[in-house]
Amino acid sequence: MAVEPGRYRHYKGKFYQVIGTARHSETDELMVVYRPLYGEGGLWVRPEPMFQELVEVDGARVPRFARCDEE
Repeated sequence: MAVEPGRYRHYKGKFYQVIGTARHSETDELMVVYRPLYGEGGLWVRPEPMFQELVEVDGARVPRFARCDEE
C-alpha cells in the first residue's frame, strides 16, 4: 500500500506532513518525503517499508507512523 500525502503521527507523539514519495536515483527504492510539523521543518526521507512498519511499544505492535485527520 502506497503512503498517501497528509498528516501523520509518529509513535513517539510528534506530527509530520508527508509530501509524497520519490525514487532513490541509484537503487530505485521507494522513499517517503516528509517534514516535521515542529522545529525548522526541513525535508526528510525514509524508505517506504520502514515508514509503514510496525514497531514494538510496551509489548504492543503499533505503526511507526499513523495517518491522522487534518486539523
